[in-house]
Amino acid sequence: MNTFKTLILLLALTLLLILVGGLIGGRSGMIFALVLAAIMNFTAYWFSDKIVLAMYRAQKIGESENPQLYRIVRAASQKAQLPMPKVYIIPTDSPNAFATGRGPNHSAVAATSGILRILDEDELEGVISHELAHIKNRDILTASVVATLAGAISMLAYMARWAAIFGGGGRDDDRGGGGLGLLIAAIIAPIAAMLIQLAISRSREYAADEIGAKISHKPLSLASALEKLSYASRRVPLEANPSTAHLFIVNPLSGEGLTSLFSTHPPLKNRIAKLRELARGL
Repeated sequence: MNTFKTLILLLALTLLLILVGGLIGGRSGMIFALVLAAIMNFTAYWFSDKIVLAMYRAQKIGESENPQLYRIVRAASQKAQLPMPKVYIIPTDSPNAFATGRGPNHSAVAATSGILRILDEDELEGVISHELAHIKNRDILTASVVATLAGAISMLAYMARWAAIFGGGGRDDDRGGGGLGLLIAAIIAPIAAMLIQLAISRSREYAADEIGAKISHKPLSLASALEKLSYASRRVPLEANPSTAHLFIVNPLSGEGLTSLFSTHPPLKNRIAKLRELARGL
């Protein structure tokens, strides 16, 4: 069911991208948007892991560089029945972690220096197991493609806004909606893209928490890790690109109140409550 839901949402993003392209440039705009979607999906599939790891200056390590982290990743991978992913450390005091790649056979797990300092071994195993759950569910590929398409829609919406301001859309047969259509696209398209992105990210986090807890058999350790990360990441925030915020186990751009409605992650208190309920069931 989750795979079907993801495919529907990805299709919705692609159609939204084509719609915005049509409002900007009519038939030629739709063709341009379709080609753009294909190029960006290709790039996301093959190179998203390298791009995001380079973005955060992640350093690949072997067992000799950090025996504890490497051992935890290897043991958790065996429990999850996954190939051993590449292991990276991000040189920042802000505590966080993410997984990336295009599938179980081409994956990587990255942890910040900060998270290695504040979590004990059981909590770190819980976090790594959560990230391996994303790999097992192929969430890392879905997240990359969704982010890429959403970024493309936002870019086209930006173009539509300027086209509307400077009198674009004079020929309705070519441009599809005229100036009004461009204005609607500029306002609605990025909001719709964001909502679709949130729908995928939030549901995947709950699933990764549950599967990760079952991999490690330590749901309370993961719950404890999330509590520590929630507090520490606010004290030492990570300078994260919004397009990659959904990759992290704790949203580095999270806020309070109305801002939390637009977070790519569910509220941490809800995630922790579900993990404690799962612990009682186990």
